[in-house]
Amino acid sequence: MHEHSARRFKAIEIGLPCWAEADPTRLAFVSTESGVRQVWTLERSTGRRHRVSDEAHGVEHALVSPDGRIIWWSQTTGDERGHWVAREFERGVPAPLVLDLDDGWSTGISLVPGRISLGLATDEEYRIYVGEDGGSPRLVYRHEQPAGVGGLLREGTGGLSADGSWLCIRHSEHGDVIHPALRILDATRGDAVAEITDLGRALDPVAWSPVEPCLLFTSERGAFERPAIWDASTEARRDLDIDLPGAVIPIAWYPNGEAILVRQEHEAIDRLHRVSVRSGATRLMADPGGEIENAVVRPDGEVWLTVGDASHALRPETSDGHNIVPVPDDPPPGRPFRSFWFANPADDKIQALVVTPPGRGPFPIVVRAHGGPEWHHRERWDPEAQAFVDSGFAVACVNFRGSTGYGIPFRERLTEDPLLGESEDLVACLDALIDEGVVDGAQVFLFGWSWGGTLACLNEGLHPDRWRAVFAGVPAGDLIAWHRSAMPFIRALNVATFGGDPADVPDRYRQRDPMTYVGRARAPVLVIAGEDDPRCPLVAVMPWIDALRRRGIVVEVHVYPSGHWMNDTEETIRQVDMILTFFERYRVPTSSRGRQAGGR
Repeated sequence: MHEHSARRFKAIEIGLPCWAEADPTRLAFVSTESGVRQVWTLERSTGRRHRVSDEAHGVEHALVSPDGRIIWWSQTTGDERGHWVAREFERGVPAPLVLDLDDGWSTGISLVPGRISLGLATDEEYRIYVGEDGGSPRLVYRHEQPAGVGGLLREGTGGLSADGSWLCIRHSEHGDVIHPALRILDATRGDAVAEITDLGRALDPVAWSPVEPCLLFTSERGAFERPAIWDASTEARRDLDIDLPGAVIPIAWYPNGEAILVRQEHEAIDRLHRVSVRSGATRLMADPGGEIENAVVRPDGEVWLTVGDASHALRPETSDGHNIVPVPDDPPPGRPFRSFWFANPADDKIQALVVTPPGRGPFPIVVRAHGGPEWHHRERWDPEAQAFVDSGFAVACVNFRGSTGYGIPFRERLTEDPLLGESEDLVACLDALIDEGVVDGAQVFLFGWSWGGTLACLNEGLHPDRWRAVFAGVPAGDLIAWHRSAMPFIRALNVATFGGDPADVPDRYRQRDPMTYVGRARAPVLVIAGEDDPRCPLVAVMPWIDALRRRGIVVEVHVYPSGHWMNDTEETIRQVDMILTFFERYRVPTSSRGRQAGGR
């Protein structure tokens, strides 16, 4: 690996800080500066900064309780089972946040003065608890279908109202985890007082107003996501009509409750806007030209966001571009991405982000399938893509059918029809780049993690004549083994995505199963997997690996000692170096013109 490629991976990435309302100068955030993603604190008044967690498998989120304690999820292995722990801001050792609860999978948490609510999943069911300061938590909800507290992806948001009297939970009692409904509970008694349901559309709670019992949530009634507000005092719902293109996703309330902060996602570009709750009028707050991972409104109304682009690692800034947490490192910038549009076989317009080495093509190319599958590529800090570019490869990051950011009908194209459409779009992007003259069609490498890794396994046999080599990271290579072995939430996602489990729709699984196409496979394969991965367990890819090897296909395997997420910088560098070395081994030697074009 090139030296500047390794330096990019070692660039410090810092998540969005959080704080206790009683003292907003004391911040907690997740940072990679120790080499493993851990929780750090910063006292803005003194500049004193120190690490407070020491988790072997890293930490994804940090929270601050109303009384100022630092909170994070602690797991003993990489399988994501664990419990919440807390410690004092300045000193002490972590201790369980809530006593008398067994370990499980987190399905959300919410904290307000005097009250806490959290969701836990077991192998059999989903449970939601509410507790008061110093008391044992009481069970207020349980069901075999997925359910959780507050927002799905942003821990700590959208659960308890500001005064602790209301609790919003998301649930899928109707059997469709992709499109959860919302239920409002009386947080003291646990009684259900209201239900918010849009059948066939997802609802995601964001935050309760700081001044009124009004819940802000994401609605999907139209073609794109929009903010909506439910008023607990009247039980009335209002969907905000905002005149902006693309998705408009609510993030937070302003302190006076008169406006909300939203993130606009349009054609892989993120912007932040302030929206008046009464009039719907918008004001642009941030347009950084890169990915906005998260954002928040401070008690004084200042907007903070985490942003990254091709030249800068993820970092927290104010909306006017000032750094919040000093970062001592300045890594080498990456090559810029360009937006590339092409038509797929269904005559959809599909966007890819393409980055190329210096010089003229055609270049060997890495076709990159994203995970999720509900996610999309943006121009972002991406050491992985830039490492390929440093080695002379072009990279195409394809936002295929099913990606977020292009409208709800586009995203819903996966429902009951996954994997095949995305595969068509990956190949269509490749063909369009070959036609443009950017890509050498004889030197194409397929790459993906998670859902993208599953697509890589499938396309190894589905389109065997297109790839020089294939990389599949934490993938499912055998859909039946995957469904049997994955954590309960993933099994529920499979049922919603495929329209049933393998016994219900066997042909649908068979048509999309990498095992179906093993007999056509040709390209050498590298697989990287986590030994404790609960989302795509190792046993879900080993049958596919064994079947390829029986046919004489070269398969290299690296198993790392963790779960689905890799939070260790050195292990990440090791893995990407393996992938680069593997692809280089099967790269066709270039002519002198090709060497010049590739900048090598």
